Amino acid sequence: MASIKNLGFLAQLRSEASNHVIRYRNGKIRQSGRGLVFWFRSEAASIAELPMDDREMALFVKGRSQDFQAVAIQGTLTWHVVDPELLAARVDFSLGLLTGSYKSEPIQRIETRLAGLVNQAALQYLAQSPVRALLDAGPEPLRHQLEATLAADPALGELGIGVTAIRLTNLAPSSELERALQTPTFEALQQKADQATFERRALAVEKERAIAENELANKTELARREMLLITQEAENARSRATGQAEALQVDAAAEAGRIRTVESAKAEAEQARMTIYRDLPPSVMLGLAARELAGKLETIEHLNVTPDLLATVLGEFRRDAPALPAR
Repeated sequence: MASIKNLGFLAQLRSEASNHVIRYRNGKIRQSGRGLVFWFRSEAASIAELPMDDREMALFVKGRSQDFQAVAIQGTLTWHVVDPELLAARVDFSLGLLTGSYKSEPIQRIETRLAGLVNQAALQYLAQSPVRALLDAGPEPLRHQLEATLAADPALGELGIGVTAIRLTNLAPSSELERALQTPTFEALQQKADQATFERRALAVEKERAIAENELANKTELARREMLLITQEAENARSRATGQAEALQVDAAAEAGRIRTVESAKAEAEQARMTIYRDLPPSVMLGLAARELAGKLETIEHLNVTPDLLATVLGEFRRDAPALPAR
């Protein structure tokens, strides 16, 4: 807002560069421009100040669709002053010369007029389509229609203002209808979630079954290998027993052969000795017997030789001894 300093019967106005100031005197424009600084007499001047920057206003429209469903629209509208002198002639932007503030509420009046134009265009748009089509299309088609409607409206040009931009942030039905419309989507998503859970559980069961089958196959393979090991160990035991039996048979056969050989040699030696003894004279045999007996006796304490025994022995020697040649 402009700054006004009162110094007796004179006053000074200092405005910002973003504001357009118009000074009237006697019903005519004396000064008009942005960022003006001037002296004036309060009792003889009328001053209007118009904002030249972009102004934003909130939009909220609530209407009915073609199928009589409540739909709410939210957004913002940006407007600016195109012709300040024309707008000052249509809307009161006069300043109180003592305070420098507006005497009335010109900004609110302009925004009320803009809101009326937006509401009328939005309600017409909502009434042309059912709620499902409006929600599927979203706020963008409505935004384009509002911009086209406001740009073609001659009232704004006659007022000296222009619409810079319209932004719509939401186009939604009532909360009850929104929940009803969301239900099929929720149900479909829930079905997909249930299907995913079922598939995950089925996959887990399949994996568990595969693990169980793998464990069973491993146990079967281990049992088969254990059986093969037992069979092999039994075969090895039989082979060792057979080998030991065969070795015993070989040892027994060898021992029997050795015994037969020894006994045969003994028999042959005995037979040869008997053959020798058979041809010996009785006296030699008697001497050999005596020697054999003497070899087996450790001591002889008494020896009795009778005359009969001595005569018999000497007779045997004399008879068997060869005759000596005469000298």
